[in-house]
Amino acid sequence: MKLIKTITSFFLLSLLPFHLLSQNKIVVFQTDFGLKDGAVSAMKGVAMGVNPALRLFDLTHEIPAYNIWEAAYRLEQTALYWPQGTVFVSVVDPGVGTERKSVVLKTKSGHFFVGPDNGSFTLITESLGIQEIHEIDEAVNRRKNSQSSYTFHGRDVYAYTAARLAAGVITLTQVGKHLPNEVIKIPFQKAVLEGNAIVGNIPILDVQYGNVWTNISADLFKKLNITAGQKVKITVWENDKQVFQGEMPFANTFGEVPEGQIMSYLNSLMNFSFAINMGDFSTKYGVKSGPGWKVKVEK
Repeated sequence: MKLIKTITSFFLLSLLPFHLLSQNKIVVFQTDFGLKDGAVSAMKGVAMGVNPALRLFDLTHEIPAYNIWEAAYRLEQTALYWPQGTVFVSVVDPGVGTERKSVVLKTKSGHFFVGPDNGSFTLITESLGIQEIHEIDEAVNRRKNSQSSYTFHGRDVYAYTAARLAAGVITLTQVGKHLPNEVIKIPFQKAVLEGNAIVGNIPILDVQYGNVWTNISADLFKKLNITAGQKVKITVWENDKQVFQGEMPFANTFGEVPEGQIMSYLNSLMNFSFAINMGDFSTKYGVKSGPGWKVKVEK
């Protein structure tokens, strides 16, 4: 009888519109939990309990504690490199157990994002667009016998719901009620051309090396008509406080400037960046990242 029900369920799912299913069985996890304890393993165990055929991967578990902005950036940095239908679980959730909504969001690119609507989806919705958002109905999509736990929604709600969606146990509409195509957003300086300068944000550091990445795209930077070898003037503020101002050459590669020299370049995401060749720009000049950091680039 159980086998007959399973076959029947699979048949019914196969009749549903293809776009409602997350068909590739891939779940990618991101948290600020670190790997010193069993929290991440518990989430993966819950997912495997739904369907052991799922393929589980890590984006990162080293988001600085409570740093919702960095969670938002890492999702945008990586999502498009994963195939359509991939389900991302992002748990940086200092408001766990409060009234913030738990949602599943599908972007126009065909990717799914599961987690708290607390600003974590600020950037991914701008770059990939919103197709649908559903609030997670915890009466249905919550790990069995976990209702008394209020502080580990990553395990009890998000990993469980993501696994059910990725495995085809539920469709997007079965996640819960449909919500307007809006998410909580963290304000930041978008990259814009202002006369002969570009103003933008420093969303993240290339943390291993201390390089400074901006949200100024290569296409926008080209409007300044700066070629390799020419100098650019860079000014950096944290909120209203100026932190750095200086000139440096624009280079195609780090090897084009001497070791220890400041330089600017286009990073692997084709965004304008600056660094010290074989050094740590962030530490030396006190430049950090986040929604409150602003940069101005001019010829």
